[in-house]
Amino acid sequence: MKELLLKNVNFTLLFLGRMVTNMGDSIYYVAAMWLVYELGGSAFYTGLAGFLTLIPNTLQFLVGPLVDKWQIKKLLILTQVLQAILVLIIPVAHYTGVLNVTMILVIMPLLSALNQFVYPAQSSLLPRIIKKEQLVKGNSLFSFAFQGVDLAFNAIAGILVTLLGAVTLYMIDAVTFIIAAILFSLIKLNKEKEANGTEKKKQSVQVAFEQYKYDLREGFSIVFSTHLAKFLLGSVVANFSIGAVYAILPAFADSRGGSDLYGIYLAAISGGALIGALSASWFERFPLGKLTIGLFFIGGFSWILSGLIGVNSLSIVLFGLSWIPIGATNVIMGAAVQSIVPQKLLGRVFSVVSSMGALAMPFGSLSGGYFGDVLGANVVYITCAAGILFVSLAWILNRTLRSLPHTKELNPEEFGLSASKESVRSMY
Repeated sequence: MKELLLKNVNFTLLFLGRMVTNMGDSIYYVAAMWLVYELGGSAFYTGLAGFLTLIPNTLQFLVGPLVDKWQIKKLLILTQVLQAILVLIIPVAHYTGVLNVTMILVIMPLLSALNQFVYPAQSSLLPRIIKKEQLVKGNSLFSFAFQGVDLAFNAIAGILVTLLGAVTLYMIDAVTFIIAAILFSLIKLNKEKEANGTEKKKQSVQVAFEQYKYDLREGFSIVFSTHLAKFLLGSVVANFSIGAVYAILPAFADSRGGSDLYGIYLAAISGGALIGALSASWFERFPLGKLTIGLFFIGGFSWILSGLIGVNSLSIVLFGLSWIPIGATNVIMGAAVQSIVPQKLLGRVFSVVSSMGALAMPFGSLSGGYFGDVLGANVVYITCAAGILFVSLAWILNRTLRSLPHTKELNPEEFGLSASKESVRSMY
């Protein structure tokens, strides 16, 4: 199946473009967070950097209606070019002697804001270029592009920060975004797919704004009037913990070894999520409810052991294992949503789910940075495992979630999507 997907030229170009842009994101993130840690001198600044970077994620729901309306190919190209320009500001500022931590803290959320268009656009485009029965495989490969590249380049970037310096990595990063823009430009779509299935009509500003508000409300209504909303509670708590651990990870790694170890811990995150993503097809054989409960319990327990064990190699392996549930469920649930939600609504639905799920991450990052200075990075690291264990507990206590069947047996009615359509109509 994967071989057949890669013979699809449009899918291959989108896949390669995603790999290259993820490569740029990995290099940039390691370089930026370590540079902030060096210039700021404490976990508080990395927590603040994480907070500012993650805040745009919570506003992704505003992007959804735009992604559903705009031409996806042009949108993908433009975002890559703008990111390349922003990244180049850092080395220019360094060589002109004006670089400071404030400048990095300003640029990081701007880059993150551009990324809020990229991933919903790619998710929305995927069902238009491959068949429905290929979605799990396609999403699995996309997760490989995301997590697999992170696995390699987080570790490599951590080493290169030591050898070349963070500023040099920014210049390498800019090149990756330009390459991604070129790959996206080679994708060929017919007019119907390029326009996202919508007719291009000239509208007044007022009419366009009213349509935007309608689409925005529709996205929220679909999510919060269906069982999709029940997924969000565990997601919010887990993401708070994830935001906190990202904030203290530079200080945690520094206490154990240095910047190269920081990159390896980040690589463990990607490695675990990658294993989960690539195993998603195998995990599909289990009922979704029971699968989620079991995976997140094992993941949370592994995370706790990772913080308690003093041997770095074992700590890293256990930390990576704790991310397998996240990688697997992201692929499985993403494919489920893509298969039951109408294509014209995918952009706004994905953006609402992503925004609500990511809502706690910036505040987790800010809290993690603060308590990392007060209590120590190791204490915060171990405490963050509670967020993963909470997902298992939340699904155990909720009858609807724990009784969810195999993903292939899910249908719109089971998610309450038929009823949600009526609720959307009743709003107008």
